[in-house]
Amino acid sequence: MSDMRKTPTIQDVARFAKVSTATVSRALSSPERVSLGTRDRVSEAIRVTGYTLNQAARSLRQRAAKTILVALPDIRNGFFSSILDAIEREATNRGYSVLVANLYLGHESARRLEGYLFSNRADGLLLLDGSLDPQALRVLTTAPHSFPMVVACEDIPNAGFHRVLTDNQVAAERATRHLIDLGHRRIGHLVGPENNVVARERNAGFVSALRQAGIEPNPQWLIRGNFEMQAGFAAAARFMTLSERPTAVFAANDESAIGFLSGLRQQGIECPRDISIVGFDDLEVAAHYRPALTTMRQPRETLGRLAAETLIDLLEDDGTTRSAMHIVLNCELIVRGSTAPLAQ
Repeated sequence: MSDMRKTPTIQDVARFAKVSTATVSRALSSPERVSLGTRDRVSEAIRVTGYTLNQAARSLRQRAAKTILVALPDIRNGFFSSILDAIEREATNRGYSVLVANLYLGHESARRLEGYLFSNRADGLLLLDGSLDPQALRVLTTAPHSFPMVVACEDIPNAGFHRVLTDNQVAAERATRHLIDLGHRRIGHLVGPENNVVARERNAGFVSALRQAGIEPNPQWLIRGNFEMQAGFAAAARFMTLSERPTAVFAANDESAIGFLSGLRQQGIECPRDISIVGFDDLEVAAHYRPALTTMRQPRETLGRLAAETLIDLLEDDGTTRSAMHIVLNCELIVRGSTAPLAQ
């Protein structure tokens, strides 16, 4: 005779644990609201009955740490400081702790994140690095594990994850149009790292703004960098070797812009007398450098707060019921002393 046993239900779990179905539901969705003894009885009932064992058992552990994991590409980069501060403040206000993972150390990034999450040291992931393999991340975010995750700062396009981002391409267009509006037509770009999604988006915005103005980008004026000040300084030396030089440059971030300014000054090129420069991010140093840097201000505090808020909302919603959210924040052009009208 064939085995006709029915699929276990939440009612079966409740009967075995000698609690109400509401208590079982509460133990799964908000375990902190259930006593440890009751949680253990529900856990044992799930094991014995076989009620969606992997997912339900993980749900019982979920949020036990009351900690979110923030993973970023390089903790040495000052760009992340105000984002991390905002994340920490929002998490603390919601009763969560923050654990930071620095992914700069090598190519085992996804495996390191698995170690944090599978050991129950953190309940969900806030990812500030767009370079990780989407397939490896799906192992974490889909059944049987289904850890809630929010991608922030650096997009992972077409992956279907929850995202909180800034309008990098649109903002780069605005930065470049600022130079065009000042009369500049020979405009170069200090490009970010080749495989970085943010660098690609900002380069796309730069090219788009030029072409909208009827200007074809000059490949010789696209100078590769890596978002670091030293790379910007080195770019100034390459700039000096050009037979025809741009009168304005859009830099992919503030650090490379400031390094570029410093390198040009050593070569006797003064900004904005000889060249106009726009950066991106509005780091604190941008307003205090000389000349003060015109830049696109990213709303970093807002981004950090919204990213943490979104992740914690997912955790407290069990992280499984919402379609992928896509929040895009606008950048603001901050005009300072490093840009000026083209000298006639």
